[in-house]
Amino acid sequence: MEANKIVEKFEGKTILITGATGFLAKILVEKILRVQPNIKTLFLLIRAPDVVSAEQRLRQEIVGTELFRVLREKLGENITSFLSSKIIPVPGDVSKENFGIGDAELIRKMYGEIDFIINSAATTRFDERYDDAMEINAYGAMHILNFAKKCIKLKLLLHVSTAYVHGTRSGVIVEKPFRMGETLEGSKISYLDLEAEKKLLLETKTRLQSRNIPKHDFISALRDLGIQRALLHGWPNTYSFTKAMGEMIFEKFKENVNVVIVRPPIITSTCREPFPGWMEGLRTLDSIFVSYAKRKIKFFLGDPASVLDVIPGDMVVNGILVAMAAHDTDKPGTENDDDDELANNIYHIGSSLRNPMSFKQLKWFMYHYLQKKPFTNNKGSPINVGKPATLSSMASFHRHISIRYLPFLKVLKVLNALLCNRYESSYTNAKRKINHSLRLAELYKPYLFFQGIYDDANAENLRTAMRSESDANAEMFDFDPTSIQWDEYFINTHFPGIVKYVLKK
Repeated sequence: MEANKIVEKFEGKTILITGATGFLAKILVEKILRVQPNIKTLFLLIRAPDVVSAEQRLRQEIVGTELFRVLREKLGENITSFLSSKIIPVPGDVSKENFGIGDAELIRKMYGEIDFIINSAATTRFDERYDDAMEINAYGAMHILNFAKKCIKLKLLLHVSTAYVHGTRSGVIVEKPFRMGETLEGSKISYLDLEAEKKLLLETKTRLQSRNIPKHDFISALRDLGIQRALLHGWPNTYSFTKAMGEMIFEKFKENVNVVIVRPPIITSTCREPFPGWMEGLRTLDSIFVSYAKRKIKFFLGDPASVLDVIPGDMVVNGILVAMAAHDTDKPGTENDDDDELANNIYHIGSSLRNPMSFKQLKWFMYHYLQKKPFTNNKGSPINVGKPATLSSMASFHRHISIRYLPFLKVLKVLNALLCNRYESSYTNAKRKINHSLRLAELYKPYLFFQGIYDDANAENLRTAMRSESDANAEMFDFDPTSIQWDEYFINTHFPGIVKYVLKK
């Protein structure tokens, strides 16, 4: 499968991309426009109340970003007319039927023209409100499927899921579909009933609203509910739980829709295209890096030997486009439906099997980078970080909190009581910070001590098909993790990218 043939697959085609303002979707939009300028139309679904707001978000959050620099340089003064001729921003929301689109003429146009749908809409907060996570990650899948079934030219629907739908499974984890109602090992409920979950959620919201509790408490209760329901069914958090629900819906109700599911793990900055190091927002690993650089944390929590499955964003996009090109002639329903067999429409796009990187390695990459390029404090002086110490178990973490922070909290509590609440603010803030740290540790525990490896046999089959061709443009769609030198990537590309594009320094 040559790169040029992949490019040709999208010539004259119309693609709907949901979640268009997300990090991965932006890389995807830029790549398509750059390598296939003869794309017919990109419908970009953007959460906005109206067309004007959607157009504003398109300009400010997508095409106006640094990511589109290469395309702007390539097209020069023609960039504005080119983008307006290719992109149609659509105000809408996957949590609503027909995405809440009220323009009947636009709906008819989309039904009649769309060739491909890429669903990258998601809420990725681990402890998201249960209602929001269900509406977007789970029932959003049903709305997308219902929409897809009305698109008369549709060749394929690609759903961007996450490798973490597997929860805390250990060992080699295969590219296998989720069946409706499936739960994970350790669940206290043997069957996941989506309708029962929906009913429970509605009842809980009604009960909370009847109590007239403060908004903050209402939101906290719904976040706690999501975690509780996830744990009961074997998942560690609301995000992975509801993303697994979404996969179940796609598998159960796809009918005549050709569905492909891509499961990336931790997505990091671009390694090559459109240029190295582009990143947006502080993700989990990056928050740790910045906190360490500012000496806000003095230790790392996690199993030093645990493999961190990370993959650059541009490689995920390449994997998506190659999978789409490979499947656009498939007839739906031809996959083997036996639970014991692998489905060939599911792809783990990651690195843990073929180019593993340990948590211990990442810590030292951070340390070596900051030795050469330390952050500075408010006075402009370099912040010198210590060598990365590790707490390698939750027990050691709790001991650390008990020894270093709880005695101070107890002293504050006593002083506050003796001095007529004079230290109430200090005590409350200190207690809140400790509780927040404990909650974060529990949320991220499954990943800091993760013992799984994501098999990528299906993804490797795609790469093998590309290698079998003598292709001078093979790197155009490269997503082979073995081509990455992790020390060079993090020290020379990813960390500098965070500093330049996220922290804007």
